[in-house]
Amino acid sequence: MRTILNFLAMAWIVSGILLVGARSLRAEPFVYVPLGSESKIAVIDAAKNQIIGIIDGLQAVHGLAGTPDGRFLIAGSYSERSVDIKPAKPKGISEDEHAAHHKASSVQTENSDIASVSTVSVIQISEGEVIRTIDVPGAVHHVSVSPDGRYTAVTRPNESEISVIDLTNFEIVGNISTGEFPNYSVFSPDSERLFVSNAGDSTISTINSKNWTVEKVIPVGMSPEHIVLSKDGKTLFVNNVDDGTVSVVDTKSMQETNTMKLGSVLHGIDLSEDGTALFVAALGDDKIAKVDLASGSLQTAELSPAPYHLATITETGKIYVSSSDETKIWVVDQKSLELLGQITIDGKGHQMVVMPGS
Repeated sequence: MRTILNFLAMAWIVSGILLVGARSLRAEPFVYVPLGSESKIAVIDAAKNQIIGIIDGLQAVHGLAGTPDGRFLIAGSYSERSVDIKPAKPKGISEDEHAAHHKASSVQTENSDIASVSTVSVIQISEGEVIRTIDVPGAVHHVSVSPDGRYTAVTRPNESEISVIDLTNFEIVGNISTGEFPNYSVFSPDSERLFVSNAGDSTISTINSKNWTVEKVIPVGMSPEHIVLSKDGKTLFVNNVDDGTVSVVDTKSMQETNTMKLGSVLHGIDLSEDGTALFVAALGDDKIAKVDLASGSLQTAELSPAPYHLATITETGKIYVSSSDETKIWVVDQKSLELLGQITIDGKGHQMVVMPGS
């Protein structure tokens, strides 16, 4: 893999501190933006709103998450490839006996010895290099990492499953059936539960991380995709794409307590750093929406064309919003929704990761 990085700047990312002589300066967050079919990740200095590096060689990278210690990125690929999964036949064993001992895999294709897989990559941020790869069945859409740093979950929409990988040994601990077309996932603050949106059957699945079983499935709006959880873990906000609403879910009762109509074809969603406001990209209406969660008041601003993924940039008062139609990221003020500028990127920006400064 060829990597183009300012390694000095990348070393600063790990600690979040810039050393200048005997002085230490507080560093702003760095934002990592997967560029999909361009097969690379853009690295942005949020203080300057400038790209400072590129991590390349990651085929069709859509899903991305960071580990809590700031050391690694976990990247999922939406590109599938075929692999031979038939184990080698030991000497002295007939073909029939060998086949009898190796049952068909649920991820096989028409050729019973071929499976379709994609690659999950573990990237060491300080070097900008892939240090480990794990193959999972089918294409990966989005990625999440547990707050304790132990697990990563990747959604695999085409198989109606998620895969969970143990980051201590990089082994798959489970391929779990959720609802149809799982899209996005988020762990609870204590890492004991995982919430998954199922766009194909308009539900949210709750998964117990102790035994990786689905505990409950609840109905929400039509085609739930991106989700965000409050810092205290008590409230889940769900973008329902097809009906332009956000479902508010109480995670204790696992009941939908409110539905907010915000526009058409919603996509990115995030909370303000203090948790008092919700930001939503209304792709179908070419606007960004801000909801004051205490009063319920709604504020919108035009953002055209096609606002897509969205991320609150901690410590800066900014929001980054990518465009589905153009190769750029808008920089938006969290309070006023005023457009502060834009960053030109080399492709379509997908699941953005913010690594806070220190």
